[in-house]
Amino acid sequence: MCAARRPIVDAIFKHNVLLGQVTCSTARRRPRYLNTSSHDTGAAVTSRHALIKSKLGGRKTVSDFQELYEATKKKFQSKKLPVDVHPDAVFACNELDLSEVQVYGFDYDYTLACYKPILEDLLYNLAREMLVKRFRYPDDILDLEYEPNFAVRGLHYDVEKGLLVKLDSFLQLQLGSVYRGRTKVDAEEVLKLYHNRLLPIAYVEGPNNSYRHNTNSKMVQLADLFSVPEMCLLCNVIEYFERNRIDYHPEIVFHDTRTAMGSCHPIMHATVMKNTEKYIERNSRLVQYFQKLQQAGKNLFLVTNSPFSFVNCGMSYLVGANWRDFFDVVIVQARKPKFFTDESRPIRLYDEKTSSHLWDRVFKLEKGKIYYEGSVRQLQELKGWRGHSVLYFGDHPYSDLADVTLKHSWRTGAIISELAHEIKTLNRVDFKMSANWLQMLTQLIEDTQDEESEAAQVCLRDWMEERDQLRNKTKNVFNEQFGSVFRTYHNPTYFSRRLFRFADIYTSDITNLLKFSTAHTFYPRRGVMPHEYASHFI
Repeated sequence: MCAARRPIVDAIFKHNVLLGQVTCSTARRRPRYLNTSSHDTGAAVTSRHALIKSKLGGRKTVSDFQELYEATKKKFQSKKLPVDVHPDAVFACNELDLSEVQVYGFDYDYTLACYKPILEDLLYNLAREMLVKRFRYPDDILDLEYEPNFAVRGLHYDVEKGLLVKLDSFLQLQLGSVYRGRTKVDAEEVLKLYHNRLLPIAYVEGPNNSYRHNTNSKMVQLADLFSVPEMCLLCNVIEYFERNRIDYHPEIVFHDTRTAMGSCHPIMHATVMKNTEKYIERNSRLVQYFQKLQQAGKNLFLVTNSPFSFVNCGMSYLVGANWRDFFDVVIVQARKPKFFTDESRPIRLYDEKTSSHLWDRVFKLEKGKIYYEGSVRQLQELKGWRGHSVLYFGDHPYSDLADVTLKHSWRTGAIISELAHEIKTLNRVDFKMSANWLQMLTQLIEDTQDEESEAAQVCLRDWMEERDQLRNKTKNVFNEQFGSVFRTYHNPTYFSRRLFRFADIYTSDITNLLKFSTAHTFYPRRGVMPHEYASHFI
């Protein structure tokens, strides 16, 4: 008679019973595990309750609730689907008036230079080989292949428990997206390990609640695109140990993998420089964008952690041999985020002939010369570039954007290449229909859940089952294991929360700004708060 309850809900329900948090009457009456947020006012919710009661009258049969369901379904089918999101759009988190911006700064990797997927294979293979040769991991590790569609960026690795998890903006675990190695950990085990879906902030961010990784925190967020092959290698190694019953320490495996991945970057640089076209995406509009900024009288600078030889090779391929003519200042091996936080690291002049830095004190920053390390304090002092007149673009919310906006009041732009895939998925008709029906079905459940009749509870269980299927469907369409980079089932992800805080604007490609004038103002969309009027849009 009753539909089978969902696995995740089952686990939560069982866990709450074990903790003594669910009373007999709760178990007998309506399910308490529904966790949704309404975009309607209290008055609107009350009026809908009254409407449902008036439609049902005194009748409490299953057919009455099924009729209500069919009416909701008919209303859903009559609605127009949302218009497509433009894949080249620029999205505003905070109002940004470009007429106030005189200085444009850029990171290099995944900001100006976007890499082809084959680079991830290269990094994975190099780090895998280093684990075996340098760290003496079993030779069988060399047989573990890279799976590009396994992970997404923004996930957290629990160094204590050895789990790869996805968190939302409230620090809640997304059940169904917790992995030990390549094996999904069921919801019941996850709740036993953490005792709750909601994690303490000190567990995730450390005792100081810093936006940057604290050595005392239990979680490490993998927030850039270079971390995607790192996550796959880490999970492949753990899966190998688990299947072969080899004892291991999760934190040691993590640090070995991270060290191996970092150590292979010089080899990666040399490989890319030998065959630039194979690894770097050609972007013919990049020169046009630089020319547009230059003709508008804007100043340009480049601050990157990559070495000069690597940057010079890539920029020559993308822009031409005279690429430095566009930039007033070029700083390489900046060691961000220390470049934005340290006070006493001097800027040094880089000697291209000897490929080393000079000992001379730098009194001014000259166009055409290459500088090494330093700090943002010296950059601001020597050039006079400060505050909201500076707009800096990067791909990493923390090492590129956080400090410059929080401590130096620069304006910031994030280049998130995954947006292209996300928007393509959002524009699919099947996704729009599933997402719209999920919204309306959730509203129906919320409005009906206080009906205590047996007929209502039978239908509610069926509706909850369908809702769970829809939630998984709208998640898996982005990535089968972890879903969207930007959203859990319904809440924004932890990554989204930080991105929206540290970036004034974000887009999939730097040259998407080419179609806007240098006096354009980006306005954020007015979001609907839970206590405000009903939203007619997803």
